[in-house]
Formats: sequence, structure tokens, C-alpha cells
Amino acid sequence: MADIVLFVEGVLKISSVVLSLIAGIIAISLFAVPRKDAALRPWKVLIFVLLFFAVQEVLGALRAFEIYESPFLTHIVPTIILGLLIRALILQQNLNLVRAK
Repeated sequence: MADIVLFVEGVLKISSVVLSLIAGIIAISLFAVPRKDAALRPWKVLIFVLLFFAVQEVLGALRAFEIYESPFLTHIVPTIILGLLIRALILQQNLNLVRAK
């Protein structure tokens, strides 16, 4: 029974890494989109959030497999993600205020 649990845990960690890498590739492919429309500029910040999320998932998988562990990175990357999310929300709010006038 314990072997099955460890196997499922390993499969979930590997799938998390694969999905985060796919999300990173999608984010990189979206870099040209905000240039086409000024209303999409806050989304460029969200693309960076997606990239940092992919990094966070890879770091989490490395820590789970006990390959690499850095408490510094596991606290700094989520802080960067939160800061970028706040920045994107402020940009979107300012854009909406300009449109309302």
C-alpha cells in the first residue's frame, strides 16, 4: 500500500513539472500579444506571473525529490508573484478608469 502511495505521489510531482513547463512555453508564446492592443498591457505582467509560477512549480518538484532545496527561493518567488499580480491589477484598474472618462 505504501509503495502505491509513493508511486502516485511521484507521478503527481512529475505531471506538475510537465504542466508548469507547458505553461511557461505558452507564456513565452504570448509575449507578442500585448503589443497589438494597449488594453492588453496588464496581461504582459500576468505572463511574467505565469513564468514565475512555472519556476515555483519546478523548484517545488526539486525540493520534493530532494534534489535541490533553497528556503530563500521558495519564499522569494511567491513574493515576486504576488507583487506582479498586484501590479497587473493596478494597471488594469488605471486602464478602466481611463476608459470610463
